[in-house]
Parts: sequence; C-alpha cells; structure tokens
Amino acid sequence: MSRQGIGMTSQRTRERLIQRLMDQGITRFEVLEAIRSVPRHLFVDEALAHRSYEDTALPIGYGQTLSQPYVVAKMSELALAHGRPKKVLELGSGSGYQTAILASLVDEICAIERIKPLMERARQQLRGLRIRNVRLRHGDGLEGWPSEAPFDLILGAAAPEQIPPMLLEQLAPGGRMIMPVGGQRQKLIMVTATPDGFDEEIIEEVNFVPMISGVAR
Repeated sequence: MSRQGIGMTSQRTRERLIQRLMDQGITRFEVLEAIRSVPRHLFVDEALAHRSYEDTALPIGYGQTLSQPYVVAKMSELALAHGRPKKVLELGSGSGYQTAILASLVDEICAIERIKPLMERARQQLRGLRIRNVRLRHGDGLEGWPSEAPFDLILGAAAPEQIPPMLLEQLAPGGRMIMPVGGQRQKLIMVTATPDGFDEEIIEEVNFVPMISGVAR
C-alpha cells in the first residue's frame, strides 16, 4: 500500500481526522502536522487500512492495539508542554505509530517493545519513512533502559498497575513521565521530577492494554 494512501486512506480522509482532533481540543500545530503527515494506514494490517483514519484504537495482533489518534495527539501535546524533549524513552512501541509521530517532535527516541515481531515491524516502517532518530530494543518496558538514562521524557503506551519506581529513577531532573496507570479503571498520569520528589497530575481516564513484565518472541 502506498504511503500517500487511496480511498479511505486518502489525504481528504486524514484532514477529517485532523478536524476532529481540533474539535476535541488538540491545538499544537506541530502535533497536528505530525499526525497529518504520518501514514497511519501503514501501521495496521492491510485489512484494517480503511479504518486507519477513524479516531479509534485498532488491533495490531498479539493482543496489542494501535492507540486512538486522540490519545496519541494528547500524549504528544503533553510531551511538548515544557519545550522540545531531547532524549525520550518510549515503552511499548507496538508497530511504531506513536514512535513515528514523536520522532518529529523530539531529538532522540529510545523505544522498547516486548513483542519481537512488532518491534521488527516497527523498525521496517520507520526505516521506510526515513526516520533516523529512533533506536528500537526488544525488552521489558517495566525495566526501562537504564544504560541510556536519564531521560527528559518517558512515555508509556501500556498501563502498569502502579507507577514503576525503576522508571522514575531514569527521569532526568525536571523530566516527565506520561503513561496510563491502573487496572480495570486507568488514568493518564503525568509525573514531573522535582528537587523535592515527584509531582503527579491526573490528566484523564483512558483505556490501554496492560503493561506486562518480561519479553515475548
């Protein structure tokens, strides 16, 4: 399938999604432009491509989902709230869509995916889109990437039951972590590392797949 898309994946269809995101309160030009330019239909199976510009989560196999565009946009806006992050840790990169959106908004991304075929698919798509500022690793997101820490931003695309202390230790001073947290009822949380500890802010209710420890082949 082409990167431009045809029919239900055309530019006109994408513009309808952009308008819907604006109606939902997404205002940052660079976030909207990233979503406009990244071909979401390449990150789902071809059978679902006709739904790729609906504002809904879509399955990508292995019990995982491609996040709803509104949630991707909201998390990307939060990521830019205090300026452009230099070094970002992304947990649960899936097929690479959120990674591709973030790539134009930050300097460098270290992305972890626990399911190897999804990581390989993400690598292939990012390479095809000539995105060069991402390093992908097959690993356990709950452990983070200690050898690359500290990070200005940690962004999670799966929900642990509680905020993992090991990830907080990998935040740079003033750094932020944005991730869903909880079991049956999840909330999108933003944690900021301050000289006095960690400030926690609840953004809104969300629905993500759970963050599972370990790796899968």
